[in-house]
Amino acid sequence: MIPTVRTARLLLRPWRVQDFDTYAAVMADPDVTRYLTGEPMNRLEAWRSMAATAGQWLLRGYGVWVVERKSDGAFVGRVGLNHPNGAEGWPGLEIAWTLAKPCWGQGYATEAARAAIAYAFQTQDIERVHSVIHIDNRASQAVATRVGETRGPRYDITMAGKSFPTEVWSMTREAWERSARG
Repeated sequence: MIPTVRTARLLLRPWRVQDFDTYAAVMADPDVTRYLTGEPMNRLEAWRSMAATAGQWLLRGYGVWVVERKSDGAFVGRVGLNHPNGAEGWPGLEIAWTLAKPCWGQGYATEAARAAIAYAFQTQDIERVHSVIHIDNRASQAVATRVGETRGPRYDITMAGKSFPTEVWSMTREAWERSARG
């Protein structure tokens, strides 16, 4: 049911229970979670996050993949399509990415996000994809720029009683088709 998408260096693949320990370690890193949750996740929170992430595939027919490096099978992070239920005012289908800290700065987020955007436009009847990015997250803003998204309006998210100031970055289907043609 969950497809595997291949890029030059990466596999975007389904979740496995064996991913949990690595995923929990990634989500326990305060640098990784600073702009996501504001604080590290404990193992129970990481399990719930992983289960919810994997569950979107069943409930929505799309979701977020595990990103695995082809060369050695290393867990790089998670990238894919997200649309949280119950998030009032959510702008639409999101292209989301979270990478393990040792994988930052190597172009993996850009490579995987491009593949996720292509998958979104090839499989979903949508005119636009979004990325909801914390206003201080310069690295994710750079990824959004590299994949062709443009900065849009501010959008404040409340999660677990905390407010996060974000901006909605987006790309239209027309812009993606132009970029895909080269």
